[in-house]
Amino acid sequence: MEFNGVQLIFRNFAIKKAKVLRFGKKKKSFLCFALNFSYLCSRMDDKKYLQRLINEGEHQQQDFKYRVSDALKLAKSVSAFANTDGGRLLIGVRDDGQMSGVRSEEEIYMMHQAAYRYCRPEASIKFDTFHIEGRTIVIATVPPSDKRPVCVVNADDKPRAYIRIADENIVASPVHLALWRESQKPQGTVLTYNDDMRKLLDIMQGRQTLNQIVRQAKLPRPKVVALLARLIRFGTVKWEYADQQFYFSLT
Repeated sequence: MEFNGVQLIFRNFAIKKAKVLRFGKKKKSFLCFALNFSYLCSRMDDKKYLQRLINEGEHQQQDFKYRVSDALKLAKSVSAFANTDGGRLLIGVRDDGQMSGVRSEEEIYMMHQAAYRYCRPEASIKFDTFHIEGRTIVIATVPPSDKRPVCVVNADDKPRAYIRIADENIVASPVHLALWRESQKPQGTVLTYNDDMRKLLDIMQGRQTLNQIVRQAKLPRPKVVALLARLIRFGTVKWEYADQQFYFSLT
């Protein structure tokens, strides 16, 4: 916990005086004052910290969760953060930024389920609990994973990876999955310019969806996916997300 200048002066003064007073009611009352002041500063700093985060709104690395009613739904956010730039979930915060609080132990249990049961591989996650004005707010911090893709495994045992784009969790495209596999290859891999690569580059005019590229290149879909992933890795092709679709174009 950090204190501002005025808080720090009074806190140190209070603790010093509490040590000096050795007897009678003065010692007891001043020690209580010191402890209460330290507690109040802690609560005030926690509230300011949370309010500062809430004021940022939902964005690429922050999401609000009013209530945890479905661990699978929460796991999508965990997967998206782990597969992108990392991020944090403010649990017990409404979409409008109001602090409603976590309502039950079951919600806290489902938070753990989201990271450790429904994500494969298990996502790294850290939970910090804040108690503000009778409400419990949990911040779940998810770092970017070095074992991508982190997938959500649903009831049918079908894995699905997500990425974070602005304030949304989006299902990763086949090209993203191939790109993560490509990134696991050793450094120094050579980009080979063969007939398939030439055909693909020749038809890439402007931005196009994966399906459009497959049709125009007249190559098998898995081949196109693998080539796009390699070209993205080497900086020749870029991707963007618009109108609920992924587009690919030359850089």
